[in-house]
Amino acid sequence: MNAFRIGRRRRPQCVAGDKGYSYPRIRRWLRWHGIKAVIPQRSNQVAQHRGRPLNFDKETYRRRSVIERCIGWLKESRRIGTRFEKLAVNFLAMIKLAIIRRYFRVLDLSDTT
Repeated sequence: MNAFRIGRRRRPQCVAGDKGYSYPRIRRWLRWHGIKAVIPQRSNQVAQHRGRPLNFDKETYRRRSVIERCIGWLKESRRIGTRFEKLAVNFLAMIKLAIIRRYFRVLDLSDTT
């Protein structure tokens, strides 16, 4: 028994991805597991649905950019982007330091205006 595992693992309600993930196999797998796919349809797939467009929640897709930006500024830190730290504990510490550094940078910009 793993002493660090607390609670049960839960599936996400939805998964957002760009058009690169718009494949029937991926959509079937998500549907089979009860996960809503928030993936825009590629232009060459419109004819496959015979006039029935896929459900696409634009508001949920727009929230995806928050995660993309977060990962982008985390990778500004070279140590995180190249994964210098091999141990998970040290890597997590570097992520926390990068977040603190970013927070101080945001605070500094807000004070100067």
